[in-house]
Amino acid sequence: MLLFVGTVTIVFTWSGKLVVFRALSAAKRQPAKPWSKQDIVVLGLGLLGVICVTYGFLVEPYWLSVTHVDLTSSKIHKNQKVRIVHISDLHCDSRPRLENQLPSIIAAEKPDVILFTGDAINSREGVPVFRKCLTKLAKIAPTFVVRGNWDAGYFTNANLFGGTGATELDGQPVQLKVADNIVCIAGLSALSSQAEGFVRKKRVQDVMHDVPESIFRVFLYHYPDFIEEMEKNKIDLYLAGHTHGGQIALPFYGALVTLSSRGKQFEAGLYQLGDTHLYVNRGIGMEGGLAPRVRFCARPEVTVIDVVGPSGN
Repeated sequence: MLLFVGTVTIVFTWSGKLVVFRALSAAKRQPAKPWSKQDIVVLGLGLLGVICVTYGFLVEPYWLSVTHVDLTSSKIHKNQKVRIVHISDLHCDSRPRLENQLPSIIAAEKPDVILFTGDAINSREGVPVFRKCLTKLAKIAPTFVVRGNWDAGYFTNANLFGGTGATELDGQPVQLKVADNIVCIAGLSALSSQAEGFVRKKRVQDVMHDVPESIFRVFLYHYPDFIEEMEKNKIDLYLAGHTHGGQIALPFYGALVTLSSRGKQFEAGLYQLGDTHLYVNRGIGMEGGLAPRVRFCARPEVTVIDVVGPSGN
């Protein structure tokens, strides 16, 4: 990351000096040296940098991606499906970005259930924006939410979910009937760093302890770090967010930073361990605080997951 930032700084500084030097030479009516190939390359990189920065601030944060994923499970009746819409990390600020468009986009997908894996707001000024969006989502389909690290840490007392129609999960499994199928949905609030390891593992085990394995089981947790615990407890689908897909990523390399204890191992997308599938959503919003509101090669994402039963008569 430091190497990347350092390289960008050098290129911008160098190209800026070239432009200033040429401008001063023209003002003094002094003949300027011919452009060298090196100068042209640096100026080209500087121009490309300006384009990328403009795109990262003004285009990609508002360019939503709808990702479709198909999973097959014998726990779903033949020729039937359960459609799950998974969203994460809205990180609402005082002014809406995609929040006003999100309900209509999700409604068009006709979900059976909507699941949100945490990090609702960046500041208390973002609460009305988030609640308005969530209230509209909850009218589309049953909606279940868990708290992310921002919600459980900085905004523990904020009224994020009450009265919106969404159901907050923190340990209690809920069984939902979709056509002839029963789906069990459970989740945990993001815990502080002091509660890592054994406590988290034990809570995952406790939450699903009494749920029959014949039921398709979905677990919501903000961090993607605990797929081994989910697999041991026979969770069918583990949904997470937190990484933002890096929020700033590079082509062919991916995320520069994920803020996950697993690094780039589960940075975004679909993963599988045994019979457990993990999907890491890139999120809708962007990191709060002093972090710049920018996305690059990590578009905001809505994930549509179709869990289908075996085909045939």
